[in-house]
Amino acid sequence: MVEVGQKAPEFCLLNQDNVEICLRDLKGKWVVLYFYPKDLTPGCTTEACEFTEAMPDFEALDAVILGVSPDSPEKHQKFIEKKGLKITLLSEESKDVLKAYGAWGLKKLYGKEYEGVIRSTFLIDPEGRIAAVWPKVRVKGHVEAVKAKLEELENGEK
Repeated sequence: MVEVGQKAPEFCLLNQDNVEICLRDLKGKWVVLYFYPKDLTPGCTTEACEFTEAMPDFEALDAVILGVSPDSPEKHQKFIEKKGLKITLLSEESKDVLKAYGAWGLKKLYGKEYEGVIRSTFLIDPEGRIAAVWPKVRVKGHVEAVKAKLEELENGEK
């Protein structure tokens, strides 16, 4: 998993509208990059809805929210429409970016091991460096924790 202070791994991924979004194009902004397993599942829906609700607060802090999962752009579009999401969702079907960030690996469910998305969040600073990492995220209270950290870092920089 990438660590605080490291340069964030570059990526270019398609969003829900089949438009390519590249990290390099977001230079100068804070980026909340969160990895989640699957559209329209309970925990992932809660997380996406909470990030959507908090979006005005993040925008006020000059931050962009990007959710990433292995789902297709078409599936992301359905998720957005069904749940009224306002955040950008990126499709990562190759899993290369997931692996680069350490968000893909061995998981356990009911005693069985399998490979999958490790729910994790990375806060990337305006220079493209990792400013904070949340590995193995629990959804409850997570969005508030990310927002609090961003506020702390923003205030520390001014």
